[in-house]
Amino acid sequence: MYESEFPRNYKIYVALFALAAVLFFLMPRSGNFKLDYRKGSPWMHDNLVAQFDFPVLKTDAQLQAERDALGSDNTPYYRKSADVYNSARNAVNAADFGQNTDVRSSILGWLAAIYDRGVIQSKDVPNSDSYIYVQTDKKAIKYPLSELYTVDEARAEMLAAVSANAHGLNADSLCTAIGLYNLIIPDLSFDQKTTDMVRYNSAELISTTDGIKPAGTLIVSTGEVVTAEIEQLLDSYKAEYENSLGYNGPVFFLLLANMMMALIIVALLFFSILYTNVSIFTDWNRFMYIMTLFLLSCVGSLVVDRIGPNYLYMVPFTLVSIYMLAFFKKRVVLPVYIISLLPLLIFAHNGPELFVMFLAAGVLNIFTFSYFSRGWLQFVNAFLSFVVLSVVWMVFQLFEGVASLSDYRVLADLALSAFFCVAGYPLIFLFEKIFRLVSKTRLHELCDTNANKCLIELNQKAPGTFQHSLQVMNMCEAAAKEINANVELIRAGAMYHDIGKMMNPGCFIENTDGSNHFHDGLSPQESAQYLIRHVSDGLVLAEKYGLPDIIVDYIRTHHGTTRTGYFYGMFLKNGGSPDSPEAELFRYDGRKPFKKGHVILMLCDSVEAASRTQQDKTKESLEALVDKIIDGKISEGQLTDSDITMNELEKVRSVIKKYLIDIYHPRIAYPDAQEEEQKKKRRL
Repeated sequence: MYESEFPRNYKIYVALFALAAVLFFLMPRSGNFKLDYRKGSPWMHDNLVAQFDFPVLKTDAQLQAERDALGSDNTPYYRKSADVYNSARNAVNAADFGQNTDVRSSILGWLAAIYDRGVIQSKDVPNSDSYIYVQTDKKAIKYPLSELYTVDEARAEMLAAVSANAHGLNADSLCTAIGLYNLIIPDLSFDQKTTDMVRYNSAELISTTDGIKPAGTLIVSTGEVVTAEIEQLLDSYKAEYENSLGYNGPVFFLLLANMMMALIIVALLFFSILYTNVSIFTDWNRFMYIMTLFLLSCVGSLVVDRIGPNYLYMVPFTLVSIYMLAFFKKRVVLPVYIISLLPLLIFAHNGPELFVMFLAAGVLNIFTFSYFSRGWLQFVNAFLSFVVLSVVWMVFQLFEGVASLSDYRVLADLALSAFFCVAGYPLIFLFEKIFRLVSKTRLHELCDTNANKCLIELNQKAPGTFQHSLQVMNMCEAAAKEINANVELIRAGAMYHDIGKMMNPGCFIENTDGSNHFHDGLSPQESAQYLIRHVSDGLVLAEKYGLPDIIVDYIRTHHGTTRTGYFYGMFLKNGGSPDSPEAELFRYDGRKPFKKGHVILMLCDSVEAASRTQQDKTKESLEALVDKIIDGKISEGQLTDSDITMNELEKVRSVIKKYLIDIYHPRIAYPDAQEEEQKKKRRL
């Protein structure tokens, strides 16, 4: 039997050290502010005196108030067009004033004066406090609206100028005759783009700090309650400490600490795999898949925290648990997922809060995803995840007071995080291809007897083998559940283990009705070769139908290196020697089972086939049959390469016995109705 031990493949350790090196590279090169504090609670440390000058950061409320103040200054920008004046002037010069040519120069003078100040459509300008900006070329000058003309005011001004110089003529008739009124149009047009751009740039120029506190300032005293003002000072000092100073010792020790922490985290990952499923180390693709997911989680923690700590709320860390659930059992997923969140806990701002939030949501996903993993039900799972994230976040905010719950932006980020879990789920199929793994979804599809082409063909060509495979699958499922093995994988392996028989279905007794005597005239050696060939034929068909390698292993190992019992017995009966070279013609050229699932299939396959020929189906005889077959496999050395334990093997033995007894339990013999009626008449 295979025993759990440290992996001997040096590549495992090289990969782990490489992962530790990447973590070390991603870790921050500054220390963390180690003193904990919370608003409304007393300061439990020594008096805190600033070691350096630091800027006092404005609170979000202060910054928003300043943005709102700038937003209220909506002085609009207008663009002045010289073409309007030039067009009006040219029209006046070309007009026919008849005997009143001296009026022309007066009109031109007033026209220049009017457009020098500017003409606007209306002085009822939205969002303006009696001022506008007038932009000409690259200059913008602030003008009071009172100094500008509206169109009506400009026309009235022009009419007054003409009246003063028309020498008794009707000025209104003259202006109408030469079309002077139509020449007065606005030369100031509203510039929406410039107005918005200036308003945005003004908001961006808001200072995020509110003065400087010099070194030596007492920030908070021991036992003093942390008020909102003190919390603001502490937040400011912490930010400057981590960004500018962060570590006041030799850099070597900081790097050494980071290196040791990276090694500790990777060691925890290693032992979590060792203690939950050591066989992962023997499957390079599965091992590298875990390493990749672990690295993605760490990158999400360390890199996003550098970009902006607030973005961590929308990172879908819970996807790591979902991606693992597709290929691993829950006992493996939970510890690996917890360890993948450690960088978030240790290095990220608000690390404890984020760690507990995503840990709770991940644990929920591990429990619920099997129920809500298909179609639109994934949105149900995402909603439940969002609820858990929000509740945990609210609990942490309540430590600081009810006012902290007003930050709805965080809830929006958490909603995005939950939604990304649905959007990112299809990547499982990409990982399945890259790492050559088989997801639970794929295993369910492989077992669909109504949609899978290979199984449909098996049912048509070898119906007896198909029914045998169904019985073996059900027996394997019961045994797998008892020892907590991979039920979905073992079911699929059982359904495909005998597909090679449809290449020559008449060779196998379950596909005949007794009239077909395929083996008549064949020697035991020839008959054995026909039987043995169904394994190699199964491998050919597996390649044809594109079955995953992990399913192919079940085809290759379900007979191991055993002999064909019936024909080998005939060979010995006919005088053959077990030591002769011919004896090896009866041995399957396969591989011994090396996984628990392979062992379960081998035993269930042999027991199911043997039970069909068992004449005595009492409880005692069935139990004796199971013991004979299992003990025979052990004595032949067929289980020496597998990872199944003796305790698990005994559990499998008990389940198979119970399964057979339940199938062949005694039934009540129903009397024939006609025969009973005749007996009744004879008695009368």
